[in-house]
Amino acid sequence: MNNYKKIYYDNIGEELYIFEHDSGLKCFIIKKPGYSKKHAAIAARFGSVNTSFIDPLNNDILDVPAGVAHFLEHKLFEQEYRSVMDKFSQLGASPNAYTGFTNTVYLFSCNDNFKQCLELLLNFVQNPFITDESVEKEKGIIGQEIDMYQDDGYWRCYFNLLKCLYKNNPVSIDIAGTKESISNITKEVLYTCHNTFYHPSNMMFIAVGDVVPEEVFETLDKNIVAREKKPQIQTVFPEKLFDFNCRLLTQKLSVSMPIFMIGFSDFSEKKYLHEDIHLLNREAGIKILLEIIAGRSSDFYEQLYSKGLINSSYTMEYTCEDIFGFSIIGGESTNPSEVMKMFEEHINEVKQKGISENEFDRVRKALYGRFVKQFNNVEKISHGFITAYFKNSNMFNNLQIYDTININDVNQLLDKHFNLDRLSMSVVEPL
Repeated sequence: MNNYKKIYYDNIGEELYIFEHDSGLKCFIIKKPGYSKKHAAIAARFGSVNTSFIDPLNNDILDVPAGVAHFLEHKLFEQEYRSVMDKFSQLGASPNAYTGFTNTVYLFSCNDNFKQCLELLLNFVQNPFITDESVEKEKGIIGQEIDMYQDDGYWRCYFNLLKCLYKNNPVSIDIAGTKESISNITKEVLYTCHNTFYHPSNMMFIAVGDVVPEEVFETLDKNIVAREKKPQIQTVFPEKLFDFNCRLLTQKLSVSMPIFMIGFSDFSEKKYLHEDIHLLNREAGIKILLEIIAGRSSDFYEQLYSKGLINSSYTMEYTCEDIFGFSIIGGESTNPSEVMKMFEEHINEVKQKGISENEFDRVRKALYGRFVKQFNNVEKISHGFITAYFKNSNMFNNLQIYDTININDVNQLLDKHFNLDRLSMSVVEPL
C-alpha cells in the first residue's frame, strides 16, 4: 500500500504517516522506533454538545437527549456474543474510552497482539449491538454514575462554574446528561446517532508506536466498512452562544473543605471563536498568560500560598473549541471570597502594566519544552493529536505556534480574554 503521505519533522525527529480511506476516514501513524508499547485510537466528532443536528439524509433537524454521546459510548462495548473488555484483556491489552464536549474516543494500549487488538477496536466501534432491554439496563447503570458525579465536589464545582460562564451554551450541561434526559434515550435514538456521527468521514484514527505503517493501513483498509461519503454534519447550536450568565454560584455538599473555581469565558462577536483567532493560537497564548498570571512560579501563587489561602490541590487549565473557551484556577481554600478578591486585583495590575518580554519568553520556552516532552509517551501523543485534529489542525503545528507567537499577540489576548465582566466563581461549601 503506497497511497499514503509521510512527513518528517526534523526539529523533533518525529515521523507522521497520513492515509485517507475511500470512506473518508482520516488515518495517522506516528512511528516510534524502539518503543515496546503500542497505542491506537479511533474517534468520532460527536460529544455532549451535539444534541441538535441536521440529518444529512433528509435535512430535518433532530433533537436528541442530553447525554446520548456518553450513553452510546457505553453501549458500543456490549456486543451480542462477547464482552469487548474481556476480549481485549485476553489479548493482553488495556482498552478505554471517553466522551468529551465535542468528541468520543475509543482506544487501547498493548505490547503484543497489536493487529488483533486493532481489528477488535475497528469491529466493535463500527458495529453496535443495541437492544431495548440493554438500553433500559444501561439507564440504571448510567443513572448511578450521574448520582456519583452529583456527589463529587470538584465535578459539581466545575459544571456550576460553566453554568455561570455561559447562559445558553450546551457546554454547561453535564457530559453524562441527567437522569431525566437519559430516560428519553431509546435504541432508535442510539442507532440514529451512530449512523450519523460514526460515519468514517466524521471520524479519525491514530496509531502511535513501533508499528509498520503499511501493515496498519492495510488492516484499516480491510476492516473499515465501505460506506458512501456523507456531507459534513451540521450541529444546530442555540442563539447567543457566548452570553454570560452570572457572577457566583454556590452549593453545599459533603466536603471537608470549601472547593472553589474561578474562571473567565471566551466570547466572539462572530459565530465561532476561530473566526477571531485560530484555536491553537488562542490556546497557546492564553496558556502562556495563565502561567505568567497564576502559575505555580508566579508571585500571585506565592501570595496565596503564604497566606494559607490555597494548598497542593491548586490547579489551573484552559480549554477551547469553536463554540466555547474558558480558563480556570481552583482548588481548596478556607476563604474562596478572598482568593476571588485578590485575583481581580491582580488581573487589574497585570493589565495595567502588560506582560514583559522576559516573562513572556521564559514561559513560552517552558511550555514549549513541556509540549515536546509529550512525545515520550504514546498515550499523550495520541490524546494531543486527537485534540488538535478536532480543532482542524495538526498537533505538530503547536511547535510552530510556540516559535512564532509574540508578545503583541499575548497582550491582545490579555485584554480580550481576561475581561472582569466575564469573571465568575463557583464554590462548593461543606454541609
